[in-house]
Amino acid sequence: MQVSTFLWFDGMAEQAADHYTRLIADSEILDVQRAADGRATTVTFELAGQRYIAYNGGPRWAFTGALSMYVECASQEEVDTVWAGLTDGGNEGPGGSLTDRFGVTWQVIPKALSELLEDAEPDTAERILRAVHGMTKIDIRGLLAASGG
Repeated sequence: MQVSTFLWFDGMAEQAADHYTRLIADSEILDVQRAADGRATTVTFELAGQRYIAYNGGPRWAFTGALSMYVECASQEEVDTVWAGLTDGGNEGPGGSLTDRFGVTWQVIPKALSELLEDAEPDTAERILRAVHGMTKIDIRGLLAASGG
């Protein structure tokens, strides 16, 4: 048995899969199924080893922020690169969230956030989370300043 995330697009499945696999390290398109006229119907791809299926199902369903993709980045440089790529044609949101040009919501979070919160005292954790909620793209230096470190 294998579990995959299924993403319903309105004609942009192949473009989205191509964009995501170029942006996220260790990613690739595994298969593209096409209709008789050459249009992609289903694209199977991996992002950092996790499998996704992008389907061109038409306008019936739209993405909402109730489900989002979560990217944990090892450094500020990774945060900056992924953020820039995903917000290109999309919209920034609060606290490290954004909606890309395909309508998919993402959380771009530095690993440093969970590390800072792991053993933080309650008042320190509150300051860190307040700082996160005041940011769009998360800045690790801002998190460190909020933690008092």
